[in-house]
Amino acid sequence: MAHLLRIDSSPRGDRSVSRSLTQYFVGEWQSKYSDDTVTYRDIGHNPPPFVTENYIAASFSDPSSHTPEQAEAIRPSNELVDEFLAADYYVIGVPMYNFGVPAVFKAYIDQIVRVGRTFAIDEQGYKGLVHGKKLLAIVSQGGIYAEGSPAQSYDMQVPYLKLIFGFMGIMDVTVVAADNLMGGDDAREQSLAAAKAALQNVIVQWSANDSCLGVILRL
Repeated sequence: MAHLLRIDSSPRGDRSVSRSLTQYFVGEWQSKYSDDTVTYRDIGHNPPPFVTENYIAASFSDPSSHTPEQAEAIRPSNELVDEFLAADYYVIGVPMYNFGVPAVFKAYIDQIVRVGRTFAIDEQGYKGLVHGKKLLAIVSQGGIYAEGSPAQSYDMQVPYLKLIFGFMGIMDVTVVAADNLMGGDDAREQSLAAAKAALQNVIVQWSANDSCLGVILRL
């Protein structure tokens, strides 16, 4: 029995493309694997706290030495890291904002990238501590940023996602990009249909336990 962690970072509700696609994927997955469990984290509507001075002090010190303020500052991070590490699969919905990720998603990353929890530092440098996991990043983009496109260099969203999760040790990453959403009604409908087809392929890949290392399914 697998455990999925679904994370949505869009502030939108029913109008959110990334949110609708994470919901679609999880629904399709559960229809085939009803015994699997899903944890849902909606950071778009319930943002995690930003990093503070007390958080920084707590994250780099022994918990037994924490002041009450430091203990309270690090508490949300401990909860988020525990939740993150408990999952086998990650399904994240991330819209592109100003060529990058939303601030709430960056705040979430800052809470779970923790020395001694999700990465370590030794004489060789940084070392990820999160292994044996699969991650599906569903990104929504108004334009076209695929490899070879004129706007490719503007995409700081997908490279960042691959880098930061790889930093923690998650190398099995699939990205489904629903792009060209501002290209008109026809382009939008074609992109959403292609996204759903790509997500069905991910279910097949994951079900077969195939490695989809570094795959980007561009639509």
